[in-house]
Amino acid sequence: MFADLVQDSVERLERRWPQLADIDFLVLDVPRLDGGGGADAWSDEAVPLGGAVPSRDGRRGRVVVYRRPVEIRTKGRDERAALVHEVVVEQVADLLGLTPETVDPRYGED
Repeated sequence: MFADLVQDSVERLERRWPQLADIDFLVLDVPRLDGGGGADAWSDEAVPLGGAVPSRDGRRGRVVVYRRPVEIRTKGRDERAALVHEVVVEQVADLLGLTPETVDPRYGED
């Protein structure tokens, strides 16, 4: 069900950004302590909700959304869907070198 929220968000963005077809979108339960999966170093105060790894050496770019940190910060499905979309937009913006508002003009309106 959580992966469906990520997929719904990606489908919304692909209409405007067809190059997203070349990026893999993944759901992991939690970020790794070593910062793997594209996450920056983090501490107890700042557990990442997502991460991005650019394409290189013939490997596709990746966007990761961390399920448990997102679930802990949300109460219901609508709130969860909104936060998932925000995380996806932020990570796509990072990969494309754009602002989140450029990737999705409705970013931050929720």
